[in-house]
Amino acid sequence: MGSASASSLPTTAGAGENLVLILDFGSQYTQLITRRVRQLGVLSLCVSGTAPLSSLTGLRPRAVILSGGPHSVHASGAPSFPEGFLDFAAEAGAHVLGVCYGMQLLVQSLGGAVEAGERQEYGDTEVEITATSSALYGESGVGNRQSVWMSHGDEVVRLPQGFEVVARSVQGAIAAIEHREKRFYGLQYHPEVTHSTQGKETLRRFLFDVCGIKADWKIQDVLDEQIKTIKSMVGTDEHVICALSGGVDSTVAATLVHNVIGDRLHCVFVDNGLLRYKEKERVMSTFNSDLHLPVTCIDASEQFLSKLKGVKDPEMKRKIVGKEFIAVFDEFAHMLEQQTGKRPEYLVQGTLYPDVIESCPPPGSGMTHSHTIKSHHNVGGLPEDMKLKLIEPLKLLFKDEVRKLGSILNIPESFLR
Repeated sequence: MGSASASSLPTTAGAGENLVLILDFGSQYTQLITRRVRQLGVLSLCVSGTAPLSSLTGLRPRAVILSGGPHSVHASGAPSFPEGFLDFAAEAGAHVLGVCYGMQLLVQSLGGAVEAGERQEYGDTEVEITATSSALYGESGVGNRQSVWMSHGDEVVRLPQGFEVVARSVQGAIAAIEHREKRFYGLQYHPEVTHSTQGKETLRRFLFDVCGIKADWKIQDVLDEQIKTIKSMVGTDEHVICALSGGVDSTVAATLVHNVIGDRLHCVFVDNGLLRYKEKERVMSTFNSDLHLPVTCIDASEQFLSKLKGVKDPEMKRKIVGKEFIAVFDEFAHMLEQQTGKRPEYLVQGTLYPDVIESCPPPGSGMTHSHTIKSHHNVGGLPEDMKLKLIEPLKLLFKDEVRKLGSILNIPESFLR
């Protein structure tokens, strides 16, 4: 399992003509770009910048944003978008915005020149608008300045044919470029961070004024989509297991699925011996009394602690925890089979989008620019031979979006903090 691929994207919920794809080239701010776009009411999805073009087949995004990254475009093995990507974007009618490394990659790919900069810029920097009229800045006027966040050693020194410089840093480096006819745009700085004081407005202008996208994506769309998905996956007599931790994510996931299939959902809270003081009692009490979810508590503390004994590597610990959780759920599924006559085939998890992005690159993507940050036990820590199929209704959402979804589901505020 990895980050969202074309096959896992929602078919509705604004994923059609108003979809924005973020191609990830390893920047620490890539997730932030994705969130900023969503905060503006537009569905955005982050995929590997080096994923094969076939993984995007069938998508027609209105915009593609190329993220920043820690590499130089001249470095051996530096990441690049797949061969044919620019033709794909043109055929889809998509506008392409390169940010930092993404801008340099775009320039180099189109025949421009990027060199090690004499004016390496890091941190707060002022940029000055140099064009009387600009798609990215509007009629802001020549000479107007704004504070932005720079982080680059290389710089663009020659533009491809047809491009125009619309802003420069106060040190003279090219800060923003446009080719309106070809629908190519670039920002050398990071508009997604708060240090870029007018960055959100620049993103807003790019999405709505330049690309013509409508702000029509809502969390309610996600709920409607997931209800349809769960109904299509789970038969009318199927029983489903839910891994319940007592946190926001699993609470929202469990409530959503329970609303769809009722008491055919069996929530399992596992005491793995690593809980906070009285956490088991608190979780069992509050879920039974406040949410009225069917919860079974399984004490597997000895099983977990014996497997973890002597293990010091954090990544190995996460993988052990993931494997042991699945072992517990498999055993519980066998018990349910004896009770109901039918073995549960599905496991509900509260996996979030950052868990997926951070845990591992998508299989077959060829991603080499970004290493695993950590294996979340819901993702990278799962055994390859697990028998249960996953239902992950939150896997394209960030934490703040999950809380909004929880409010729609009327989950008490105390569970969503």
